Amino acid sequence: MQLIDITHAQTQLPQLMQIALQGEEIIITRNNQPILNLSQISSTPKRRQRGSAKGQIKIAPDFKAPLEVNRQW
Repeated sequence: MQLIDITHAQTQLPQLMQIALQGEEIIITRNNQPILNLSQISSTPKRRQRGSAKGQIKIAPDFKAPLEVNRQW
């Protein structure tokens, strides 16, 4: 991760873009406060992981019980 002041970043943008495309993260600052993050966007989507929701889904105890029929037509 590199920190660079915005005044320097304006003159070095092409070089900073090349650095970011190589995987380096660049934080652009103004008055020593971070204001922008320059980084490469990941082009490959993350694969879903089997079992990642384990323990987070609950099924009601009466899930398989027959539904009540209400015929009022």
